[in-house]
Amino acid sequence: MKKLLSITAAALSLALLFTAAGCKKGDAKGAEKIRVCEVTHSVFYAPQYAAINLGYFKDEGIDLTLSTAEGTDKVMSTVLSNNAEIGFAGPEASIYVYNEGKADSTQIFALLTQRDGSFLVARKPDPNFTWDKLRGKTVLPGRKGGVPYMTLQYVIRQNGLNTEKDVKLDDSIQFSLMAAAFTNGTGDYVTLFEPTASLLEAQGKGSIVASIGKESGKISYTGYFAKKSFIEQNPDLIEKFTRAVYRGQLWVASHSPEEIAKTIAPSFPAADVKLLTTVAKRYKDIGVWSPNPILEKDEFTLLQKVMSQAGELKQTVPYDKVVNTKYAEKVIQEVR
Repeated sequence: MKKLLSITAAALSLALLFTAAGCKKGDAKGAEKIRVCEVTHSVFYAPQYAAINLGYFKDEGIDLTLSTAEGTDKVMSTVLSNNAEIGFAGPEASIYVYNEGKADSTQIFALLTQRDGSFLVARKPDPNFTWDKLRGKTVLPGRKGGVPYMTLQYVIRQNGLNTEKDVKLDDSIQFSLMAAAFTNGTGDYVTLFEPTASLLEAQGKGSIVASIGKESGKISYTGYFAKKSFIEQNPDLIEKFTRAVYRGQLWVASHSPEEIAKTIAPSFPAADVKLLTTVAKRYKDIGVWSPNPILEKDEFTLLQKVMSQAGELKQTVPYDKVVNTKYAEKVIQEVR
C-alpha cells in the first residue's frame, strides 16, 4: 500500500498524540528509552497495559513511552520515519510494506491478540440476531484495507452474504469518529472496539449483537513490529521487551476479569472499573488474547487469506520474511 509510505510530516505530527494514562516511565538509572506507537487505545490490549502498570517493562530496564496513532497506516509511517522504534498494530502493515519492496522493511516479533476484538453494534437489542439481517443494511466497518474491515468482510461472506451486493460497507468515516457518527444517525450497524462498544450500550445508544472475533476464528491480529535493522542492532532490547509482553499475557490469563479491570484502570481513567470488568470478561470469554507472543504460521496464513479475499493482497508473503519468532520462543522457554 503506497499510502503507508507517503504520510506527510504534518500527518505524523497529528498522529503522535501521547497517551500518558497508564504509562509508567521507568525511572531507574540507565533504563533504555523505547517509543511504542499503538494503533488505538483499547481494553482489547489489556495484556500490554497490565505489563505497563505492573512494572514489567520497568523490571526489564525499559523506559517506555506510549503514543496512539489511530490507524495501522499511521503506526507504520511512524516507525518507518523513526518517530517510534516499535509499532503495535495489525500484521497486514508489515505485509504491505514488504510487498512494496522496501529494503529495511518491518518484522513482527511478538503477537498480543489472536482474534478480532471488535463487536457488531446495532441500534436496538436483538437477542435473535443472525447475520442475514445485514442484508440491505449499512455498516460502518472502519478503514478499507485494515484488518477489522477485512475480517468483517470475511465473516459476512462466511455467513452467506455478498459483501459487494447484499451489504453496504460505508468506510467514509474515520476510525476514531465511527461511534460518534453512529450515535448521530449514520448507518444501521457499526463495528467498535472496547470499551467504546460497552459504553454505548450502557448509555442506551446501541446494543452489541455479535462478536466478530468469535465468528472469524483465530487470526494473527495485533502484534509488535520494528524495522529489521533495529531488531538486528538491538537483540537484547527486543528480547527484554518481548519478555515483558509475555509476562503480561501470563498474568491476564491467570487472573479474573475483576482483577484485570483494576490493574488496567489507570490506563483508562474515563471508564469505571465496573465497565472495564464487563469488557475484560467479554474478551476473556472469546479468547482474544494470545497465550504467548508467537505468531503461528496457521494464523498468519488465515490473515493473508482474509486479505486476498478482500482484494487487498495481490501477492502473499512468505511467513519467515515478515515474522520473527526467535525472541518469543526464547522468552517462553525462560518464563515459566
